[in-house]
Amino acid sequence: METSLLDYAFTRNAIAAVILLAALSAIVGTYIVVRRLVFSTGGITHASFGGIGLAYWAGFDPTLGALSFAIATSIAINAATRKGHIRPDSAIAMLWSLGMAIGVIFLSLSPGYAPNLMGFMFGDILAVSHTDILLSAITATLCTALTIIFYRPILYTAFDPTYAQIANWRPTTVTTIASILIAVAISLSIKAVGIILVLSVFTIPQSIALVFAHSLPRIMVLSGLIALVGSAAGLYLSFAFDLPSGAVITALLSLSLLFVKSIKR
Repeated sequence: METSLLDYAFTRNAIAAVILLAALSAIVGTYIVVRRLVFSTGGITHASFGGIGLAYWAGFDPTLGALSFAIATSIAINAATRKGHIRPDSAIAMLWSLGMAIGVIFLSLSPGYAPNLMGFMFGDILAVSHTDILLSAITATLCTALTIIFYRPILYTAFDPTYAQIANWRPTTVTTIASILIAVAISLSIKAVGIILVLSVFTIPQSIALVFAHSLPRIMVLSGLIALVGSAAGLYLSFAFDLPSGAVITALLSLSLLFVKSIKR
């Protein structure tokens, strides 16, 4: 009796993870790109490594540790930017380095088996669990619902913060909530594609979509489709050639961006 890859739970989880990753990329990634928050998001992503190291040392779920550090970092970056006590780029660089340092220190202090850093850095989509899928689905649904309900405040906060302030759409509140959702989405995607590669899935599809679309809804839809196709193709190739899925997905998306830019030029 032949067995298919779909007969295995880890394969079904990987496919579900790809679909949800594309959905999160469409909503969250578009906001990151249009607000030009790539550098600050990179800081949040790498700072979350501190939570992973702390979680291994303390013996609780690394995803929870990454999530807590990512949210704390996003709030700290927003506070630093708003109050102006320290330059935003300096604050991001400091928190980025601090999070990575804390992660390395606590991983070295963890008793017993030393966890494989490659899994954290480059991800392992086959290690995604049912709980990870459920949390990602909840986050994707929440992000989609908030985007639909508060579309105009989000739109004007992204493109015209001054008008959003005049219209009393509370751009500071919108920015804070968006930063927390970015932190949550990034943290839940780390296990699939890794700390180093996760940002590419949230920025490269949007860069491709911006070549063809110039309105926020169209960028979201097109970037989501690009992320889905690129991630699904990368997952298939990683199965076929026994390669790291996160690296293959990133390579495909990067090559697609280069191809589109060369054709457009």
